[in-house]
Amino acid sequence: MRHVAIVGSGPAGYYTAEALQKAEDIAIDVIDRLPVPYGLIRTGVAPDHQSIKAVSRRYEGVALADNVRFVGHVSVGTDVSIDELAELYDAVVLATGAPHDRPLDIPGADLPGVIGSAAFVGWYNGHPDFAGLDPLLDAPGVAVIGNGNVALDVARILAKTPAEFTGSDIVAHARAALAASAVREIHILGRRGPHQIAMTPKELGELGHLERAGPRVDPTDLPDEGADAMLEPGMRKSVTHLRSFAANPVAKPVTIDFDFFAMPIAIEGDGRVQRVIIERTRLDADLRSRGTGETYAIEAGLVVSCIGYQTPAIPGVPYEHGRGRFASDEGRILPGLYAVGWARRGPSGTIGTNKPDGARIAELVLEDIGRGAGKTGRAGLDALLASRTVTPVTFRDWRRIEAAEVAAALDGNPREKFTSVEAMLAAIGR
Repeated sequence: MRHVAIVGSGPAGYYTAEALQKAEDIAIDVIDRLPVPYGLIRTGVAPDHQSIKAVSRRYEGVALADNVRFVGHVSVGTDVSIDELAELYDAVVLATGAPHDRPLDIPGADLPGVIGSAAFVGWYNGHPDFAGLDPLLDAPGVAVIGNGNVALDVARILAKTPAEFTGSDIVAHARAALAASAVREIHILGRRGPHQIAMTPKELGELGHLERAGPRVDPTDLPDEGADAMLEPGMRKSVTHLRSFAANPVAKPVTIDFDFFAMPIAIEGDGRVQRVIIERTRLDADLRSRGTGETYAIEAGLVVSCIGYQTPAIPGVPYEHGRGRFASDEGRILPGLYAVGWARRGPSGTIGTNKPDGARIAELVLEDIGRGAGKTGRAGLDALLASRTVTPVTFRDWRRIEAAEVAAALDGNPREKFTSVEAMLAAIGR
């Protein structure tokens, strides 16, 4: 029997498990520090994007396979080390994602009211690490730094009415805080222009259908319309949305302003963030942004930085600090140790990108381990955890947690998520 441990139960982890579990004589343990599976599907995808979250049903099918096991509430690095896993398993695959924010390296970034998107998204999605965040929503202005889909998610969630969250699984504390929010002016700041955004048409189009909020684009920021023909089709559709916003501004109580060619250079405030200082930019011949020296300020009581993520380092595992990911040769880190998904590539691609990535890493694993080395695998892990009085959460336990969340849901919503590990464990009598 060959034994594989996958650290992380998000898309990359389960797509890798799906590819591996089809092989003969193999047992796969999917280990996660939380008692609940699915990673960013549960706590990263926007709560009002339930169609995307539905992919978890595919992962459930993998998790219920006879040769796949979920080992929840086990922290690698605390409850068990990477070296210990390497002794127990023929292969260890790191599928830990990139859950940490890239730092915003400008003066004032440490002021209260400046937070990263991982924290803010985790807050409204009920991640236990961020449930107590309590973001400052008591001022009219918010600056959202970044020109990707995460920035759009943040802006859309801030702009929605309570009724627009029906059918979502946004958590109770976020529903209440957003209902009482004073936010009325949301600025999405991007260093470059409309042709350089990383926003998809669906997410951009949603901004045009919000009840109380309207998007605004300065027509002078848009390039000549003829230049759109050089864009790939998806990007062309996205820019078409921006042109529509510029041509048809709608007067609504909440505004979502796209500030292009806008580079934050400082954050100011007396004891908390109050304004963002922005330098106007221009694009050079290589489409890189260059400061012009011209500055302006926007008032903001909250700044959400959506500038990317990085994988947390693990002691003893080679790491590329400049790229925020594990150092690997196309997925091979060290003999018997692999990386997959964002932990391998960095934070790029969609959820679906992890499927071929997982399949490729599974191929490498099976090629390298051959028939296996007679290691103890899950039996050895169980004995080690028992000696440390660590009781894992099983997939059957998770389904009981899930049933309790579904039972607690508001009418029309799929679930009311537990936002603390203690509450999750209490649901299964721990």
